Amino acid sequence: MSSEHLESYLSGRWVRGEGVETRLVDPVKGDELATASTKGVDLKAALDFARTQGQGRLRTMSYAERGKLVGALADVLIANRARYEDIAIANSGNTKTDAAIDIDGGIGTLKYYARLGAGLGDARMLLDEKPVRLAKAENYQAIHLMMPRRGVAIHINAFNFPSWGLWEKAAVSLLAGVPVLAKPASSTALLAHAMVKDVIAAKVLPDGALSLLCGGAGVVAKSVPVNIEADSINAALLAPGSAPASAAFDAFVREVVREITVKAGQKCTAIRRIFVTADQADAVADALAAKLKGTKVGDPRQADTRMGPVVTRGQQAAAFDGIRRLASEAVIVCGGADAPELDGIDSNRSAFVAPTLLKLADAGAAAVHEVEVFGPAATIVPYRDEADAVALVARGGGSLVASVYGEDQAFLARMVRAIGPSHGRLLMVDPSIASAHTGHGIVMPQCNHGGPGRAGAGEELGGLYGLRFYHQRLAVQGSSDLLASLETTAASLH
Repeated sequence: MSSEHLESYLSGRWVRGEGVETRLVDPVKGDELATASTKGVDLKAALDFARTQGQGRLRTMSYAERGKLVGALADVLIANRARYEDIAIANSGNTKTDAAIDIDGGIGTLKYYARLGAGLGDARMLLDEKPVRLAKAENYQAIHLMMPRRGVAIHINAFNFPSWGLWEKAAVSLLAGVPVLAKPASSTALLAHAMVKDVIAAKVLPDGALSLLCGGAGVVAKSVPVNIEADSINAALLAPGSAPASAAFDAFVREVVREITVKAGQKCTAIRRIFVTADQADAVADALAAKLKGTKVGDPRQADTRMGPVVTRGQQAAAFDGIRRLASEAVIVCGGADAPELDGIDSNRSAFVAPTLLKLADAGAAAVHEVEVFGPAATIVPYRDEADAVALVARGGGSLVASVYGEDQAFLARMVRAIGPSHGRLLMVDPSIASAHTGHGIVMPQCNHGGPGRAGAGEELGGLYGLRFYHQRLAVQGSSDLLASLETTAASLH
């Protein structure tokens, strides 16, 4: 794959930034794949173009018509999917499985919101609540409607999911009638660039509906809604009494290993803290270490590789620093803060981190609840009893997701009530779904994604609920006849 300069798609045309601000590198070989720059591009003009041309066209459409656009986006990506896998392997160090999660996650979310759009029909606004009477006069009432916002949605996406991060946000925004300016993380922008290039060439969207900014950017805004997903020290918890080889124990071990190794642990939803009772800690450590040590780490182009590198040497250095900070209070069971020796791979040019498991030595440790290693590392945290487990989980300061594994449904129900306020999503695994669930780290478009506290206090997806961010909730007071006419032209948000 030869090096190219990634252009941005702004104001309905491809534009080249001046010079080189960022170099995209193969994290296995260290070779330069592409360069990017936004120096000299006219971002203000691009936003004005999107507001006038893009939103001007989108606002004339119904939800069903915009749903067809979203579905057409997915069709373009499906038609070109074969090319995307190689790009993800080269630029992100993904295995084929990792690449499929990213690529198909984006396509699947587009398809899901296309179907939701079809269900909303010809409406151009949403009904949030039915009319309520405001006074003694029965014909004086109020209704709450959701009206699409005016403006452009600026999506600044993370490096770990250049496809899924792009399309999950674009699907909701476009369905709501709000044009998108997407800014992928520079280090892994090659996949997002290729996908948008295919979409633009297919001419499935109105001019200005989708813009792409490749390279660095500073966005300063005032009095606009902001939705943030920050870091998250997510937890997995094994219920007391879950014996080795039990369904709950095996499901727990399987999921923790998957979350450490898939995407080399580079997921905002990945498990970072592993909660088990003190008398289970050694058995869990042995089971996890055996599987992690048996995971083939190497070049994702090799068929037997199960975990590739992190995306850059800078990310590798950050992961090693975090592991060292955790190891100041914990014992390293396997892995560690040194580059693994791998056959045929130059450790001075590559960005590998070995699957790393730590076990807490001091119950009063703080780093495990404060330091997120964005890589293949997690720490076992022993707890005394149920109350202690709840208190320890809460020390994460708010998380995107936690998962709990056990056979006692009463315990699982208590944990939902106890730890729910600190999380955006909970996966509660009993034996009936141990082999059927979609995974701790997989964000399904039907479910909320976001979390309180250090996770950013944001929300997205969640089916139709995700449309709320791109709509203004409007109370309309008036006669019952007027409100009834509005109600019949709006689609229900519920």
